[in-house]
Order: sequence, then C-alpha cells, then structure tokens
Amino acid sequence: MRPAQVAFGRRVRARGRYLRRRARLWGYAWRRSLRLRVVSTTVVIGIGSLLLLGTLLSTQVRDGIFDDRAEQVLADAASRTQSAQDRFDSATANSTQAVQQLANDTVRSLQETAVGTAGVVLLRSQDATGPIEILPFATDPRLRALITPLLSQAVREQDRQQWQSVAMPVPGEAGVTAPGIAVGSRVLIPGAGEHELYFIYSLAAEQDTLWLLQRALAVGGLALVAMLVLMTWYITRQVLDPVQQAAKVAATLSAGGLDVRMRVVGRDELALLARSFNDMAQNLQDQIERLAELSRMQQRFVSDVSHELRTPLTTIRMASELLYESREQLPAAQRRSVELLATQLDRFEALLADLLEISRFDAGAVELEAEQSDLRGVVDRVVGLTEAIAADRGSWLDVDLPAVGVAAELDSRRIERVVRNLVVNAIEHGEGHPIEIRVGAGPRAVAVSVRDHGVGMTARQAEHVFDRFWRADPARQRTLGGTGLGLAIALEDVRLHGGALEAWGSPGEGACFRLTLPRRAGMTIDPASESPLPLRPDRTAAETERPATDPSGPAAVPELDQEEQ
Repeated sequence: MRPAQVAFGRRVRARGRYLRRRARLWGYAWRRSLRLRVVSTTVVIGIGSLLLLGTLLSTQVRDGIFDDRAEQVLADAASRTQSAQDRFDSATANSTQAVQQLANDTVRSLQETAVGTAGVVLLRSQDATGPIEILPFATDPRLRALITPLLSQAVREQDRQQWQSVAMPVPGEAGVTAPGIAVGSRVLIPGAGEHELYFIYSLAAEQDTLWLLQRALAVGGLALVAMLVLMTWYITRQVLDPVQQAAKVAATLSAGGLDVRMRVVGRDELALLARSFNDMAQNLQDQIERLAELSRMQQRFVSDVSHELRTPLTTIRMASELLYESREQLPAAQRRSVELLATQLDRFEALLADLLEISRFDAGAVELEAEQSDLRGVVDRVVGLTEAIAADRGSWLDVDLPAVGVAAELDSRRIERVVRNLVVNAIEHGEGHPIEIRVGAGPRAVAVSVRDHGVGMTARQAEHVFDRFWRADPARQRTLGGTGLGLAIALEDVRLHGGALEAWGSPGEGACFRLTLPRRAGMTIDPASESPLPLRPDRTAAETERPATDPSGPAAVPELDQEEQ
C-alpha cells in the first residue's frame, strides 16, 4: 500500500473517531437536558415547516410568474408574426436577392421593435416548395442552436404557435445560461414558400425577481427560526428553571440539608408548585426531626437505664455470689432458686452489656481498632471456645481453613465476637447436625461462612434476622442463653469494618451466614462479586459431600500455617 493511501486511511479513521466522540457527547447532552431536547425539537420542526412552506410558496410564485410571462410572450409573438406575414404578403419582390433582402429586413425590424426579445430566427421549412431559396437568417447566430428538432417538427405539423423553454447563453459570460422561451410559427414568403419564424424571449428579469423573492424568504425564514429559538428558550427557561430548582432542592434534602427551600415568585401554577414543595419539605423536616428526637430520647433512655442499672446490678451480683457460695448449706428448693438466680443474673448482665454496646453504636461513639491479623487465628479461637458447647448439643464443627494465611486489617476482638455469635447461633438451631465453618481469601476481600443443617428459615425471615430482639419462632426457647441482640451487634461490627454480613436459609435445609471483609480498612467492596465464599450453598455438593461426624471428637480443625500472606 502506498504511503499516501496509508496517510489518507489514517485521516479517515481519525475523522471517524472524532465524529463518533461528538455523537456520543451530543447523545449524552440530549439525554441529560430537557431544555436541549425541547429547543432542538422546536428548531428542527420549525426549519422543516419553513422549508416546506418556502418551497410551496416559491413554487407557486415561480409558476405564476412563468405563466404570466409565457402568456405575454405568446401574445406578443402572435402579433409580430402576423405583422411579418402582412409585410411579406404586401411585398413585390420576385428575385432571389430581393426576397433575401426582404426577409432580412423583416427579421431586423421585428428584433428592433420587440420588447424583451433576445433574438429572431428565420429558417427555411423542410416542406418549402417555392422556386426561390433564401438563406436562414438570425439576429444572433448563437440563437440558432436553441431551435431543437422537436420544436421545429411541432411548428411544421401544427397550425398554431408552438413554444419551448430554452437555456439562453448570457452575453459576455462563458458557460452561463439564463432561462428563456422560444416561440415558433409558420410564415409564407412570396416565391420562397413556407418558412419558420422563431422569437427568442429572455426570462432573466423574471429569474432575478424570483431569486430576490427566494432570498427574502430565506432571510425571513432564518430570522423567524432565530426568533423561534429565542422564544422557545425563554419559555422553556420559565418552565424548567423551577423544575431544575426543585430537583436541586430535592437532592439537597436527600443529602440531609433539611433547611433548604424553593424560591417562590408570583402566584401562577409554578409558584403553587414551589409553595407545595416547600410545605412538603417542611413537613418532612418536622417529621424527621421528631423521629430524630425520639431516637435520641430512646438512645439516651437505653444508655441512662443501662448505666443506672450498673450499681444495683453489682449489689445484687455480690449478694447472689454470697448465696451461691453457701448454696450447699441450703435446702434443695432454696439451692435450686439460688442457682437459677445466678443464671438469670448472668443473662441480665449480658443483656445490659449488649444494650450499652448498641447505645454506643447508635451514638456513633464506636471506633475501629484495626490491625493486620490472620482471620484463621480468629476462627481457631472461636472454635476452641465453642467446641464444648457443640459437643453438648451433639454437633460437630467441620472447619475448613486455607493452608496459607488469610491476612486482613481488622479489629480482632469485634470479628471474634461476630464469628462466635454466628457459630453459637448455628449450634442453637442446628439440631445436632454438623456445623460447617469455611474461611476464604480473595484479591480484595476475605470471608467466613457458617452453615448449619437445622430447621432453616424462609427468605422473608432472612431479611429480619439481624433486627433487634427479632425471633423467627417466638415460641422457641433459647437454650444457649442470648439476649436477642447478638446478630444486630454483629451486623454493626461488620459495617464498622466496611464489610457485609448476609444470611440465607431454606426451611428444613438449614441456614448459612457469610461474613465478608475488605483486606484493607477503608476499602469499598462488593460482596456479591468479590466475596471468595458463596452464600447460597451448592445443593449437589451438599448431598455428595455431606460432613460426617468424627467419633473421636466434636471438632475437626486443620493445622494452621503461621506465615501470613
């Protein structure tokens, strides 16, 4: 391929890329701006209407001018043809030279007396039978080329005038033509027989008039389009400015700026819209402020009550411990009451601690103390703390840890509390079936999943499982204690890390909880696509690789590699 062709191809491709970019920018602006769409549509419709109207008007004017001029030309040509015939009839020339001179003089006189005539042409007819033969004559030799064979044949065969539109050469301008009309008739010259007489009329003046009218229409149309654009822009501004203002105010309200309002001008429909919007915003602000105040009162109440209960709880705890230590000296019924009191005090103290923790989350007083840690170690500690509980319930902890370290920036204390809540919850609802604990690592996220094969839950229940004090089955008794706030606190701990805690369940098949954390604190992740572990278990794999109970112990934990990646 030649270098010139290569360069041309590059220019074409560059031009194509530029046009595609411009088209994308125009399309983006078209989709984003209602004002641009309205103005553009109005301009396109206006220009199309003006073009159609201008074309129709120009056509009507052109046809009218041409018809009027053609009627004048035909009448003038008929009159001059009759005048020429009268002159020929009254002539006494009987020689070739005399007849030639008569014909030439007659043609010249017709040219001199005619107004708007570009020339006169006299041609011998093919049907001429006279004894005298004269030469054709034209006031302008160039005009003979305008007489077409079709027009000549029509003149010979018809008794009336014949005419044809022609393109006349403009004197002094090579290659430039002007519209004209050629009108032909038959005349009888004494001694020479039948001849064809043609009058060539110029329509240059009419063409100039038409061009002037078309230019006036074009200028008027452009002015009308400009006025239409300005009028449309002004109207759309009057209508859309309040709408845009409402959109900005709504965006500010959604971002938390409850004090912003729309500007009200006048008393028309747009002003009514602004006032109604402001009333709605005020009602929303009042409602939100009332709810916020109620929330603050609730948080303060929980915090105050929790703190106020600390002192009497400590006193009751001390008295309970004294009674518990001397329970062997009490009768059986009283000993049972003392043991029950100690157990319930433990639950009450745990509930109080959870309430205080929730109140700190609500008040925004919780800080993340993240450090580089191995998630496998966190899971290993939880398994060590809960394997005895699992053994008492007849469950076996099936733990699958990666061979290499699962490093992430996390608050080990909080994540350990989250995993412990998930494992204890699985033991509580696992009904003695194995509990599967999996740890996974990805490029940007790490995860822990806890799966049980117990009663399970529906999709609707999974949506509320992290609500405070929510229970899927209110009639079901907690056998491992719990306050009803464990999963709610776990969710807050995970959100503090920027992670996600999700639940899946199916009645009769069990439930699965997945904890997904970013590898670095402050990183934003999408758990649906970046979590290294699945939330919904594979039923085929679950049926073919069902965990088996290890008769040697309640838990199976692989050895940990101490190297972190």
